[in-house]
Amino acid sequence: MQPPGPQQPPLYAPSNGDFTFVSSAEAEDLSGSIASPDVKLNLGGGGEGGGGEFIKESTATTFLRQRGYGWLLEVEDDDPEDNKPLLEELDIDLKDIYYKIRCVLMPMPSLGFNRQVVRDNPDFWGPLAVVLFFSMVSLYGQFKVVSWIITIWIFGSLTIFLLARVLGGEVAYGQVLGVIGYSLLPLIVIAPVLLVIGSFEVVSTLIKLFGVFWAAYSAASLLVGEEFKTKKPLLIYPIFLLYIYFLSLYTGV
Repeated sequence: MQPPGPQQPPLYAPSNGDFTFVSSAEAEDLSGSIASPDVKLNLGGGGEGGGGEFIKESTATTFLRQRGYGWLLEVEDDDPEDNKPLLEELDIDLKDIYYKIRCVLMPMPSLGFNRQVVRDNPDFWGPLAVVLFFSMVSLYGQFKVVSWIITIWIFGSLTIFLLARVLGGEVAYGQVLGVIGYSLLPLIVIAPVLLVIGSFEVVSTLIKLFGVFWAAYSAASLLVGEEFKTKKPLLIYPIFLLYIYFLSLYTGV
């Protein structure tokens, strides 16, 4: 029988920092809390550098990622620019259109309007609305005129644009298209007057001439600049003829 050897110390010996033994009398006043560690749960995702996280993916998700189609599972963040109002998305400024309408209807320089904004800041929706409104006015017994008015607006503006560039003017097609379209407003203004005094031929003819001169002056004063010098009549005359033709589409002459 061998004498007992020296007793080995236990594998783990608690220190005073780990356990504190207190008497039963002191235990009544003890209180405290245990902080739980943070646990991350990643469902359906996880890539490189995601070690230590719990990943749970469906069979279809795993299959797509293995075949290189993981991008189908990505969720894009909402872009604030995609939540713009409809008018802003279509680049429609109602205040700008209203100001341009006033500039065309009141072309006198003494009124203080900055009329050059109609030419220098062209838009499409304002002139289109004016042309469509003029077409609606012309629907009085002539439904087929609508498409023809829009065609004349587009190709008539193209003709004025080409003529202006040949004469040495620095103007863009969009500017001509906008000015010609807005300048139809005087013809829209005289349309209800012609319905009232249509039976008086002399007065009706004077109103028609006044409307054509009004529209032609509004357009020519914006398109015919100082760069044309002595060639101004060569551009003013076609503009005048264009509005006579517009009026004839309305009156049926």
